[in-house]
Parts: sequence; structure tokens; C-alpha cells
Amino acid sequence: MELPFAKSERGTLGLEWELALVDRQTGDLRSVAERILEQSRAELPELSGEDEHPYVKQELLLNTIELVTDVCDTVDQGVEQLRSTARNVMKLCEPLDVDLYSQGSHPFAPPTKQPVTDKERYNELIRRTQWWGRQMVIYGVHVHVGLDDVKYAMPAVNALCNYNAHFQALSASSPYWSGEDTGYASNRALMFQQLPTAGTSFQFEDWSGFEHCVGDLKHTGVIEDETEVRWDVRAVPRLGTVELRVCDGVATLDEIGAIAALTQCIVIDTLRTLDSGGRVTSMPPWYVQENKWRAARYGLDAIIILNSAGDEELVTEHLAKELDRLEPLAEELGCAEQLRFVETMMKQAGYQRQKKVAETHDGDLRQVVLDSAARTRTSING
Repeated sequence: MELPFAKSERGTLGLEWELALVDRQTGDLRSVAERILEQSRAELPELSGEDEHPYVKQELLLNTIELVTDVCDTVDQGVEQLRSTARNVMKLCEPLDVDLYSQGSHPFAPPTKQPVTDKERYNELIRRTQWWGRQMVIYGVHVHVGLDDVKYAMPAVNALCNYNAHFQALSASSPYWSGEDTGYASNRALMFQQLPTAGTSFQFEDWSGFEHCVGDLKHTGVIEDETEVRWDVRAVPRLGTVELRVCDGVATLDEIGAIAALTQCIVIDTLRTLDSGGRVTSMPPWYVQENKWRAARYGLDAIIILNSAGDEELVTEHLAKELDRLEPLAEELGCAEQLRFVETMMKQAGYQRQKKVAETHDGDLRQVVLDSAARTRTSING
């Protein structure tokens, strides 16, 4: 099977931010996405028929929307575009007494009671995946980086797979599930990978290997098209990008900027290594999978595997070294300030903050949601 790969400008970015709609008083989920989407579309009279809003998108659940950007040249441009769109959406939320909320999951809402968007694509997902599909009260952040040649696609995927644990630990923000303390920093990571084409990425040496895999998945009815491949890191042929999808939802635009900067730097560093005659060394898939589990379980306290020899190090210690190594490149790309914010994220992840808020309020998980929503509101207005 041939998959044409669109040519993008190297290093360009696209950002995606999944947000829940929550009640401002109780923190519970509110299934009002269709009203928000309809009003967003009404503000753009040039849209006709069933045209989607270019920056405010529908999601699986009626309590969720997704904000996306255009193709952006810099991290700052992408973050500011998200901020502008989010401000407009917040105005629509105001009369509904609704706030925007993004963490890996909602801490107390019963997953199976959340209404699903009435769209054939989503209905088929639920029909096929049943109980697991009805658990998907999860929210994430995705970063696309443009590639100017298909030959870079698989090396870029493989390079980002080496950092799955780093991104997972930094963004981990789903310790609670349906009112229970799971003991995991990111329960979202383990829930999402139960879907047939989600979870740890398969790795291939070249593009033909990926094409062959997608062809097999289509032939056997696992997917209808390549967009249904929802791996933690994936190539996106129609956009000409590599997409990082492993991260839990994060509350602030500063955190999104930091994740985007680190992603952009890793990809560009990889491409330059290839251009200079070097090669990408990817870890064995069993180590990549183990690292993801460790980061989901222990977050910033995870001891991760670094290479095929099985050497190990605390994820934050290794990340600190990588930030120093990538700093000159970040300066060149104009994202040094955003990359430095990774150091702030290393001091307290979302799951740690949630635990602290819950302890302060005698285990009241409503306060966990309200605290995060307030952070998001402040970030957007900042």
C-alpha cells in the first residue's frame, strides 16, 4: 500500500489541546460541547453547510472540545494562537457557567455515564471497543512537527519514542479515576492503550515498513484509514508531520509551550544528525514499552532505561542533561524560553499538584478540578 507523504516546511508546528467543559461551581463535567461548537461556527459567517470551525473541533464526548492551530513557524506563534482561540471559547462558556479544564482525566466523573457525540465514526468506535471505549474520559496535548522529506518520517518517530517516558512523566496528570486514587501518575496512559490502535508506537526502519503495516491493518479490518492509527508517536502522511501524542492534558499554555519546544528540538536535532551522515539509534521496543509504564506509574520519580545496553537513570536527571544539550538549538529556533520552562515542570507535575490539592481539602476531588480550571483560566487570560 502506498501512502503519499505531504511535504511540509521543516520544523513547522501544529498544536492541539483537548479540553473538558466543567461546571464552575461543582467541577463536574458538562455535556455542552455542541452548543459551544455551534456558537463558534456562528461567529464565522463564511462557513457554510457542515463546515467545521477551523480551530475549535468536535471530540468523542459531548463534554470535550479540541483547540487546534494553523501551521506555525515558532512555538510562541502556536501558543499565542491557542490563547486567542481559547479566549473566544471562554466567552461562549461564560453564560453557561462553564470552565475549561485539561488534565489527563477527570478525577471523579463516572466514565461510562458521559454522553458520546452522535457521529458514525464515534458510534462505531464504541460499538467495537465496548466497555474500554466507554472509559475514554481522557484529555491530551498533541504536537505536530513538519518534515520536508518522507525519508525523515520513521527516524523522527523512532527518535521521539526514546523520549516517551520523559514526556509522559512531565505531563502526567491523571492519578484519579472515577473517584479512586489509582496509584499511578498517569492512569490515562494505561486506559488509552486498551484501544486496538492506541498505545506504544511500532517502529520501522523506513517508510515502506509503515506503509506495509497500514496496508495490513486495513486489509484485516482493524482500521479504515491511516488516521485511525492512534499510537503515542505517529507519522501523519496527509500533513507531512510527525505527531507526539503521548502527553496527558496540561492546564496551562506555558506547559504546552514547553512540551512543543522540547518536541521541536528533538525532531530538528534528529534531522540534522541524519543530514550530517549520522543515524538514529532507537531502543528495543520492549524497553520503550517498559519506560512508558514506569513513567505512567511513577511520574517524575521514574527510573528509565536509556539505551539498548539497559543503562538506567532517574528521568529528571537525564532530562536535565538533555535540556543543556538542546539549549543552543532552542536559541536558534526561538524557543529557548519555552524549553527552559521544562525545568519548572520538573519541580511539580500535574499529578503531584492534584494530590496536594486533594490532601489540603480532605480528599475533596471537586477542588482538584476547580484548581486546575482556575489555572487554565489564568493562563489563557495572561
